[in-house]
Amino acid sequence: MTAVTPDRIPAKTKHRRSVEDGGVKPIGRPIWLLSPGVLWLLLFGLAPLAFMLMMSFWTSTIFGTKPDFSFDNYARVLVTELYRDQLFKTLRIAFMTTAMTVVISYPVAYLLSRLHGMQKALFVLMMFLPFWTSYVIRAFVWLPILGRNGAINNALQALGITDAPIDWLLFNEGAVFLGLVYVYTLFMTLPIYLSLEKIDPALIEAATDLGARPASVFRRIILPLSWPGVLSGCIMVFLLSISAFVTPQLLGGPSGIMYGNVIASQFLANNNWAFGSALSITLVGIVLLLLLISSRWIGVQHVFTGGRNS
Repeated sequence: MTAVTPDRIPAKTKHRRSVEDGGVKPIGRPIWLLSPGVLWLLLFGLAPLAFMLMMSFWTSTIFGTKPDFSFDNYARVLVTELYRDQLFKTLRIAFMTTAMTVVISYPVAYLLSRLHGMQKALFVLMMFLPFWTSYVIRAFVWLPILGRNGAINNALQALGITDAPIDWLLFNEGAVFLGLVYVYTLFMTLPIYLSLEKIDPALIEAATDLGARPASVFRRIILPLSWPGVLSGCIMVFLLSISAFVTPQLLGGPSGIMYGNVIASQFLANNNWAFGSALSITLVGIVLLLLLISSRWIGVQHVFTGGRNS
């Protein structure tokens, strides 16, 4: 009988055995295949951020921005009470928006995971329908609803509940909350739904057969298994909320502006690009710190993998 030597083993068989035996990943994969994505990330992601970081140490005057290395911009961010208050206010709005979207999105995602066939298709269509329009239009649509001559005020006066239009429905922090929750609810619902869809129904049936009550099943099985989706949605909604600009601009008024509006004013109105860059880098640093803290409970990669181990 002819002995089988490693030289006579087909390449595919050797590759399969090496992967099965030692878990060795395929070698020889051309690195240049990653170059388009890496180049895109460097040019349009890291390069603008690096330039903004460098410009945050410069000095802006009425004559332009000069490349003078100084910490005055960051000192102004920390010392000035106005910017500190706006930063804390923006963090508070982002956290509260995230919490409210969780409360709203989880029942919606759970209901969606229980539907089948045409019912699920219709439900998904209704959920995505508002997102077929522009973000600006979806935020602007609340103006004719909440305004002095809007739908709510007209209905209240027609029913005789009020004699005059209500002014506090619009241009305040509450209107900003309403707009942000409305716009970003889908970004919370989808990750939770994907996590709920991956739960094996046999686990719930087994727990029910063993006498577990619905509340116990939810607390011990459904919630822990869907927790990666909840945290992924929280990260996405928080990042979108903390950088919000259009919604506070349209619905907030003077009392509802957020940190993004302050940054925009430095670039557009005050022409102070150096200080605007310092405000932006400060916000980026705080977000990265919060993501680092949240990584104790879930890795940042879970935002994209939906809780699957890489």
